[in-house]
Amino acid sequence: MSKEGNKKFAIGALIGAVAGVITGLLTAPKSGKETRKDIKDTAGKVFAEAEKQLKTLHTELGELIKKGSSQLETQKGKAKEELDKAITSAKHAQIKAKEVISAIRSGETVHPELEKAIKDVSKAKDHLKKYLKS
Repeated sequence: MSKEGNKKFAIGALIGAVAGVITGLLTAPKSGKETRKDIKDTAGKVFAEAEKQLKTLHTELGELIKKGSSQLETQKGKAKEELDKAITSAKHAQIKAKEVISAIRSGETVHPELEKAIKDVSKAKDHLKKYLKS
C-alpha cells in the first residue's frame, strides 16, 4: 500500500470508529447511570432472595433437628452415634446461618458468606434427612 492508501485507510478507520461510537451512544437504551442503578437493584433483589432462602432453610433445619433429637432416644449403637453427629453438625450450620442472617440485617455481610451459609445449611439438612429416613 502506498502512503496515500495508508492515509485513506486510517481516515476511513477513524470515521468508522467515530460513527460506531456515535451509533452506540444514540442507540443505547439507557444512560450509564440508569444501567448502574439497574445492576444495583438486580443485585439487591438477588441478595434479598438468597437471604429469604437462607431463612427458610434455617427454619426447615430447626424442624429436622427437633425431629432428629426426638428419634435419638430410640436409636442404639452406631445408628445413635451417626444421628448424634448429624444433629451436632446441623446445629453448627444453623448457628452459622443465624449469624449470617443477623449480619445481613446489620449490613455486615457479603454475598460469598451468604452463599456459603446456604450451601452449608442445605448440606446439613440433606445429611440429617438421610439419617431420619433410615
